Amino acid sequence: MLKKDNLPLGILLGFLTPVAAFFLYYLFVIRPHNNVGLGQFLGILKDNKQMIPKLTSICLLLNGLVFFLYTRKRRDITAKGIFLMTMLYAIGILLLKLIR
Repeated sequence: MLKKDNLPLGILLGFLTPVAAFFLYYLFVIRPHNNVGLGQFLGILKDNKQMIPKLTSICLLLNGLVFFLYTRKRRDITAKGIFLMTMLYAIGILLLKLIR
Protein backbone atom coordinates (compact mmCIF):
# COMPACT_ATOMS: atom_id res chain seq x y z
CA MET A 1 0.00 0.00 0.00
CA LEU A 2 2.86 2.40 0.75
CA LYS A 3 4.42 1.75 -2.67
CA LYS A 4 1.77 3.53 -4.75
CA ASP A 5 2.00 7.28 -5.21
CA ASN A 6 -1.11 8.77 -6.77
CA LEU A 7 -3.75 11.32 -5.86
CA PRO A 8 -6.85 9.07 -5.92
CA LEU A 9 -5.21 6.74 -3.39
CA GLY A 10 -4.48 9.72 -1.14
CA ILE A 11 -8.06 10.95 -1.39
CA LEU A 12 -9.37 7.46 -0.61
CA LEU A 13 -7.02 7.07 2.37
CA GLY A 14 -7.85 10.58 3.57
CA PHE A 15 -11.54 9.75 3.48
CA LEU A 16 -11.45 6.24 4.96
CA THR A 17 -8.89 6.79 7.74
CA PRO A 18 -11.18 9.00 9.88
CA VAL A 19 -14.03 6.53 9.31
CA ALA A 20 -11.80 3.70 10.56
CA ALA A 21 -10.70 5.91 13.47
CA PHE A 22 -14.35 6.49 14.37
CA PHE A 23 -15.00 2.76 14.65
CA LEU A 24 -11.75 2.23 16.59
CA TYR A 25 -12.75 5.04 18.96
CA TYR A 26 -16.14 3.43 19.43
CA LEU A 27 -14.67 -0.04 20.02
CA PHE A 28 -11.91 0.95 22.43
CA VAL A 29 -13.28 4.02 24.23
CA ILE A 30 -17.07 4.13 24.12
CA ARG A 31 -18.12 0.49 24.14
CA PRO A 32 -16.05 -0.82 27.09
CA HIS A 33 -17.09 2.00 29.44
CA ASN A 34 -20.71 2.61 28.47
CA ASN A 35 -21.78 -0.77 27.04
CA VAL A 36 -23.87 0.78 24.26
CA GLY A 37 -24.34 -0.64 20.79
CA LEU A 38 -23.23 1.12 17.65
CA GLY A 39 -26.82 2.02 16.74
CA GLN A 40 -27.39 3.50 20.18
CA PHE A 41 -24.15 5.46 19.93
CA LEU A 42 -25.15 6.85 16.53
CA GLY A 43 -28.51 7.79 18.06
CA ILE A 44 -26.71 9.62 20.87
CA LEU A 45 -24.68 11.50 18.26
CA LYS A 46 -27.88 12.33 16.38
CA ASP A 47 -29.46 13.75 19.54
CA ASN A 48 -26.30 15.60 20.67
CA LYS A 49 -25.15 17.25 17.47
CA GLN A 50 -22.57 19.35 19.34
CA MET A 51 -20.54 16.13 19.82
CA ILE A 52 -20.08 15.54 16.08
CA PRO A 53 -17.36 18.18 15.42
CA LYS A 54 -15.46 17.09 18.53
CA LEU A 55 -15.56 13.43 17.59
CA THR A 56 -14.60 14.19 13.99
CA SER A 57 -11.62 16.20 15.21
CA ILE A 58 -10.46 13.25 17.29
CA CYS A 59 -10.84 10.95 14.30
CA LEU A 60 -8.74 13.27 12.13
CA LEU A 61 -5.72 12.63 14.34
CA LEU A 62 -5.21 9.29 12.61
CA ASN A 63 -5.16 11.16 9.27
CA GLY A 64 -2.16 13.08 10.59
CA LEU A 65 -0.35 9.81 11.28
CA VAL A 66 -1.07 8.46 7.79
CA PHE A 67 0.04 11.78 6.27
CA PHE A 68 3.27 11.60 8.27
CA LEU A 69 3.96 8.03 7.09
CA TYR A 70 3.46 8.92 3.43
CA THR A 71 5.64 12.02 3.62
CA ARG A 72 8.40 10.01 5.33
CA LYS A 73 8.26 7.47 2.48
CA ARG A 74 8.47 10.34 -0.06
CA ARG A 75 5.05 9.56 -1.52
CA ASP A 76 4.21 13.23 -1.87
CA ILE A 77 1.35 12.98 -4.36
CA THR A 78 -0.53 10.54 -2.12
CA ALA A 79 0.23 12.80 0.86
CA LYS A 80 -1.35 15.69 -1.06
CA GLY A 81 -4.57 13.70 -1.39
CA ILE A 82 -4.56 12.89 2.33
CA PHE A 83 -3.96 16.55 3.13
CA LEU A 84 -6.75 17.61 0.76
CA MET A 85 -9.27 15.35 2.48
CA THR A 86 -8.06 16.49 5.90
CA MET A 87 -8.69 20.10 4.92
CA LEU A 88 -12.15 19.21 3.57
CA TYR A 89 -12.96 17.50 6.87
CA ALA A 90 -11.64 20.56 8.73
CA ILE A 91 -13.84 22.90 6.67
CA GLY A 92 -16.81 20.64 7.43
CA ILE A 93 -16.01 20.79 11.16
CA LEU A 94 -15.80 24.59 11.04
CA LEU A 95 -19.12 24.80 9.22
CA LEU A 96 -20.75 22.50 11.78
CA LYS A 97 -19.39 24.65 14.61
CA LEU A 98 -20.63 27.85 12.96
CA ILE A 99 -24.10 26.43 12.35
CA ARG A 100 -24.52 25.30 15.98
